[in-house]
Amino acid sequence: MISVIVPIYNEEKNILPIFLRLVDSLKITLEKFEIIFINDGSRDNSIFELKSLASRHEFVKFINFSRNFGHQIAVSAGLDMCKGDFAVIIDADGQDPPELIPVMYNKLKEGYEIVYARRNKRKGESVFKKITAKLFYRILSKLTSVDIPIDTGDFRIIKKKVVEHIKKMPEKQKFLRGQMAWLGFSQTYIEYDRNERLSGKTGYTLKKMLRLALDGITSFSNFPLRLATISGFLCAFAGFILILYTLYSRFILKDYEKGWSSLMITIIFLGGIQLIGIGIIGEYISRIYDNIRNRPLYIIDETNINKTEE
Repeated sequence: MISVIVPIYNEEKNILPIFLRLVDSLKITLEKFEIIFINDGSRDNSIFELKSLASRHEFVKFINFSRNFGHQIAVSAGLDMCKGDFAVIIDADGQDPPELIPVMYNKLKEGYEIVYARRNKRKGESVFKKITAKLFYRILSKLTSVDIPIDTGDFRIIKKKVVEHIKKMPEKQKFLRGQMAWLGFSQTYIEYDRNERLSGKTGYTLKKMLRLALDGITSFSNFPLRLATISGFLCAFAGFILILYTLYSRFILKDYEKGWSSLMITIIFLGGIQLIGIGIIGEYISRIYDNIRNRPLYIIDETNINKTEE
């Protein structure tokens, strides 16, 4: 059985087209399937579209959150509730083509645990987003000890074994593609050209992309903390050189002025480095605090998934 997990945020017009394409693609696999839509606090009529589909098709499941919890949390909820031997993660905007699912499924049967889709081209996206995405994946790859695939999103198919291990990873700041890479199971990829959205605007604003990037870096790398430490040593060294130069000017050259400018530059420079260091440490502490509170990842308002059926 294949479970397809589709997070939804204001995708009212895309739900039916992506559903029809999913059904056509899944039928090719000749396997039973379920499609789980997770409504992540949409402000349009997405939930009514999902309920309408669920009322007509038994294999359509929906999870309706009490509010918006974020894309990665929505996918995590789908993984928690799915019943399949295989799970497919795909967005509802049509940028990731459902027609690749049979290809990925056949690749998985060659003996892999994870098959992900790597993007060759990103159609319909701004130059700024393409450049920042390319930089992010490469910087993340350099900073982390985990080999996180570059130019990939969450579009992939995974075996139930992977799902079960992901469910055991309780951190609140989810970065699923990093978590799956961390597990270390055998994985491979297929390449494709990413399409434009079917309609509407992306729910991934610049703020959300920056938050995802920060979650990815802080979840899989201690480099920012090391950077703060290294910056502190460099500033201390620069301060030591400045002290030697000041003493040399005062006692040897006999050429000195009241150092208002140099003093202010030094204070501002050191103060900036200290604030950066405190901010980085604060980000890690805030994540520790979030996990210590142990609040649930999400709140389900309603669903048609009966857990007793599992």
